[in-house]
Amino acid sequence: MSFAYKDVSPKRNLRVLVNPKGGPGKASEIFTSVVQPIFRAARSNCEVTYTERSKHAMDIAKTLPLDTYDAIVTLSGDGLIHEVFSGFAEHPESVKAFSTPICPVPTGSGNGTSLNLLGLKEGFDVGVATLNAIKGKPMRHDICAVILGERRILSFMTVALGLMADLDLGTEHLRWLGDGRFMYGFLRGLIRLKPCPVTLSIKVAESNKEKMARAAQDFNVNIKSSRNDYSAPANDGQASGEQSSADATDEWLTLDKPILYLFTGKSPYVARDLMQFPVARASDGFIDVVAQEVTSRGELLSSIDGGPKGAAYWKDFQHYFKATSYRITPNTPDHEKQNLAIDGERYPFGPFEVEIEQGLASFLSPYGAFVDEFNVPPPSQNKTNEAAGAKEPVLKPLKKLTCLESS
Repeated sequence: MSFAYKDVSPKRNLRVLVNPKGGPGKASEIFTSVVQPIFRAARSNCEVTYTERSKHAMDIAKTLPLDTYDAIVTLSGDGLIHEVFSGFAEHPESVKAFSTPICPVPTGSGNGTSLNLLGLKEGFDVGVATLNAIKGKPMRHDICAVILGERRILSFMTVALGLMADLDLGTEHLRWLGDGRFMYGFLRGLIRLKPCPVTLSIKVAESNKEKMARAAQDFNVNIKSSRNDYSAPANDGQASGEQSSADATDEWLTLDKPILYLFTGKSPYVARDLMQFPVARASDGFIDVVAQEVTSRGELLSSIDGGPKGAAYWKDFQHYFKATSYRITPNTPDHEKQNLAIDGERYPFGPFEVEIEQGLASFLSPYGAFVDEFNVPPPSQNKTNEAAGAKEPVLKPLKKLTCLESS
């Protein structure tokens, strides 16, 4: 027993939340036929609730007895995790509540969190996710605070405007398609090609794509070689000279080009077919900000094939920043009609600002870091290698971005 569990306590006490209507609607069946038998074999103690309404999980989380459970297990998509964190924010002992690790079992549409914790090969594997609940270790994770009017909304995954919000919120009636609904929404959005009329202002920590990519790759190598205790807040992404949040500028910079969508996040995968934030780290203290410039339909279609590998990261028309904060200002009087998606949930759109809360939350992880394989070299490296037949990558600095101006 001690060898099998090593430094993890066996017979965990788990609070299990099952959303019967999440994604394709098979969570109840999956729990009964797959998850529950594994928990019983591991002698885990489970208190199970089948959610009956919106915000049911939130109500449970904000009154959760904090010394009773080793983890919360969610059978749903990413929306139920958003509810749990929203509940923690209203808990009488909020900070302590956030230290309770979450373990997702993938039964939703996108299941992005499970993909990030387990990787593309096993991110949709219910059995592997259940074993993570039994033997995984807590891994710290940043939380983004969205200040929208008088509300403070917490986001652990993504904030989306424009095309990326439309393809998510506009296909909720197609949940029976699973993650296929997102591709349908993307193609429908390409037909319309509607710009996102907002002004984006950012406190930038880093915008050099090659530098960010090297730091992320070095970090992954270090994690794989060390496998140290990662229950404490980590300096994720601080390898290879990447800036710390303390080094970030206090100056607000404004993107002066029209954009098709804004997509910001804290983890690489948002779906099986899209690694949108390939250099994201769980608790590096930064928000990964993607501003997709308005471009041709052909250019956007060309990005689909490399979606699971994060190839669009290198596209000139996709601007990528590590930021400590950003602001959005609507540019049209009827902005209330635009979609705003926070962790895939619909919120009323208006001016907002986003800040980072480093290492506030926790997930169970079998590896201590996200499982992403971002090995796509920059275009300059591809051309150099083809011309010279070089085996080792030759990295050259990308031209300095000229689309930022002080505000």
